[in-house]
Formats: sequence, C-alpha cells, structure tokens
Amino acid sequence: MYEQQQEHGEQESTAPAPAPAVRPLDGFTVGVTAARRAEELGALLERRGAQVLHAPALRIVPLPDDTELLAVTRDLIAHPPDVVVATTAIGFRGWVEAAEGWGLGEALLGRLAGVELLARGPKVRGAIRAAGLTEKWSPASESMAEVLDRLLAEGVSGRRVALQLHGEPLPGFVEALRAGGAEVIGVPVYRWMPPEDIGPVDRLLDAVLARGLDAVTFTSAPAAASLLRRAGERGIREDVLAALRQEVLVVCVGPVTALPLHAEDVPTRQPERFRLGPLVQLLCQELPSRVRPLPVAGQRLEIRGHAAVVDGALRPVPPAGMALLRTLARRPGWVVSRAELLRALPGAGRDEHAVETAMARLRVALGAPKLIQTVVKRGYRLSLDPHADTDKYGGE
Repeated sequence: MYEQQQEHGEQESTAPAPAPAVRPLDGFTVGVTAARRAEELGALLERRGAQVLHAPALRIVPLPDDTELLAVTRDLIAHPPDVVVATTAIGFRGWVEAAEGWGLGEALLGRLAGVELLARGPKVRGAIRAAGLTEKWSPASESMAEVLDRLLAEGVSGRRVALQLHGEPLPGFVEALRAGGAEVIGVPVYRWMPPEDIGPVDRLLDAVLARGLDAVTFTSAPAAASLLRRAGERGIREDVLAALRQEVLVVCVGPVTALPLHAEDVPTRQPERFRLGPLVQLLCQELPSRVRPLPVAGQRLEIRGHAAVVDGALRPVPPAGMALLRTLARRPGWVVSRAELLRALPGAGRDEHAVETAMARLRVALGAPKLIQTVVKRGYRLSLDPHADTDKYGGE
C-alpha cells in the first residue's frame, strides 16, 4: 500500500504544473512620469503584471520660505478674501504648514474660517477638515469647471477670490472670474522644476521612439509639458509625438492633465474617476483589447509588448524574437522573406544567418515550434488557420 501511495505520489509530482493565469498587464511595459505617488502607481501596475519604466518628468519644489507666498499670505490676512478655492491637499497642507513656520498659522486659519471655502475634491476636503476648517462646497465631479460655474452663477463682481495654484494650467478660469468683475489672487504653494537627474526621462523617450513602451501615464499637466519640452531639447519632439499619436497608448489621470497633449493632437484615454486605481483599471482594459488574437497552428496566439500568450500561457520572448514575431504578424499566413526579417532585427547587419538563429530562439520561447513554418528558399510564415472560428479568436 505504501509503495503504491509512494508511486502515486511520484506520478503526481512529475505531472506538469498548470500555467499561472495571465494577468491583464503581463507582457506590457508602462512608462510612469509621476514625481509624486510614483511608487504607489508602479506597485499597482506591477501587481497586474506590467513592467514599469519610471521616469519622473519633474520634481515638486515646496515653497515654505518663498517670499511670494509669504507676501500673499500676509495680504490675505490683512485683507480677507470673500472666497478661497483650495485645489490640492498637498498644496493646502503645505500652505498652512508654511504659515505656521512664519508664525502666521493661527491668523491664516482664522481668516479661512470666515470665508467661503471651496474644495475641488475629497482629498483637499480632507486636508481642510484636518486643519479644523469646514468647506462650504465641493463639486461631485472634482472639476474646476464646475467650481467656475458655481462662482459665476453666484456672481463674482466686486469679490476677492483667492485661488490656490497647483502647477497645472487652468485655462479660462482666472480670465472668466476677472471678466465677471472679480479680483483674483493666486496662492503659489509650490512650483514644478525639471528633474535633477534627466537620465530616466531620456531613457523613457528612447523607449517611446523604439516602441519599447506599450503605454505611458501622466498624472499632471506639467509632467506632460516637461516630457515634450525635453524631447524638443533633444530634437526628437516630432518623432515622439508621432509615436504617441499612433503606437503608444497615452493615459492621463484627468482632462486637465491631458491638455498639453491634446494641444499637440495626441489622443489620450482617461478614467471616469480621476484616481490612480481607476487609471490602472483603464490600462488593464485598454492594453489587452489592443491585441488581436490569431488562430495559429490550432492554438491561440496573442502578441503583447515583450511577450506572447499561447493558449493562455505567458511566453516571454527576447527582443530579437519579438521583432521577428511582429513582422510575421503584420501579414499572418503570408511568407516573409529572410531579407525583410533581417531588416526588422535590431543591429543584425547583413548576415541572414542571424535570422535563423533568432528564429530558433523564438520558437523555443514560444514553446510551440509549429506556430512558425519555414518555407524553403522563401522565408517564414505564421501558420495561420484560415478556417478557424473567428468569433472564438476575437475576429469580426
């Protein structure tokens, strides 16, 4: 009995383990340009399978000792505004902390307690309440446009409106208030600066040009503007824009963040809720949906950024192999010559034997050699099943 159990156990131990489930972002590479909360965003992406290329496109410089912020704070204490618009939690907290450092904290909070205090969203609302204050109103949409609509509907003629600046453009906001007769005072709680180390940004731009990124994320408009500015400094702005308009998916946390990109005709996707979690969920939907499954040699093949999925199993593929696979997949079922495949290989030179070597490694990586057929004296082709059930594989 023991020997039978032992033999049975050995048989079980030699059985191949089932392939782990493919996560939504397995095989994809995502660029993260955020300076703040970048680790949180990167962890969310990696948990869902993505490779993350982190390149903070800017850095936030607090202004606790800034003379402009000090002057504005003193002016608002001496001449209280009618309305204060708080736009970000980090900025509002920084303002209160800076005032406390100058010995003006109590006076500032006293003034803010007596004005109409508007909060752009729940995070800044939490910061306001943590300071012992209560906001009068906060828009459900977290949109500055809704804040503007409310102010204009109330009437702003002759009123002083203090606006906490947060580094992002507010197109038409200040102009509309001033046109309505308001006096607008900007509160500069921090400013954006280029990153101290520009190397990661350059590597991200190189990856965009090489189509080594499947998506790039932006959580602030200044980050988008900074990335494009750096591309301009390197003389590659138009090439980067071309990649962002076509192959590389651009995802922004919200419409304000997307403004510098829309100004360059770069299409963007945005979650319905302007948060990191929904942004990641959107990527989990969008990136896999951009992959067209192919019925090849009786199996289902998906070609992702740096990996393939064969019948639900993730197969990491070396860069040379991915270059060949993509070239074959542009015309599935058609023969592609060795010369054309050689041109697709990065740094392969003129030796067509490089194609044979890379192709052998690709077949091993895919774990299914029959997916790619050798056509003697002509080249290679994906073994497309012409009569496969197209509905099963995502066809029309």
